[in-house]
Amino acid sequence: MTVTTRMFCLTAIFSAALAMPVFAENSTAGDIVQAVIDKDGKQRVEILGGSYFFKPHHIIVKANVPTELSLKRESGIVPHTFVLKIPEADVMIDETLSTDAKIFAFTPVAVGKYTFYCRNKLLFFKSHQDKGMEGILEVVP
Repeated sequence: MTVTTRMFCLTAIFSAALAMPVFAENSTAGDIVQAVIDKDGKQRVEILGGSYFFKPHHIIVKANVPTELSLKRESGIVPHTFVLKIPEADVMIDETLSTDAKIFAFTPVAVGKYTFYCRNKLLFFKSHQDKGMEGILEVVP
């Protein structure tokens, strides 16, 4: 194998690895988090809001399994909110985030993708959601 061929192969492998989603177990470190069902039968996920972001911004949970979202924001002066609406599961969260975690429990019953976002907006500036402060809660069978 020539040096050029090796370099091309290594570049292709490295590029493919960067394009793959990151899965973590109940962690806010990755882009995509697959909730893990604990011994008590509940799936839990921690969500951190901050300067126009949510970590993680894509969460995968199983349908018909009790779910707890622990929501908080990073310290700072900019206020943030968390809005998640799943009418099929009677979930209507619209909460101001605090540096102290707040727990919201529900059982997702409908498979699908649901957007969560920050509804805050200052005067005539773009909303926090428009600045990228949104994510997806994906409910799978």
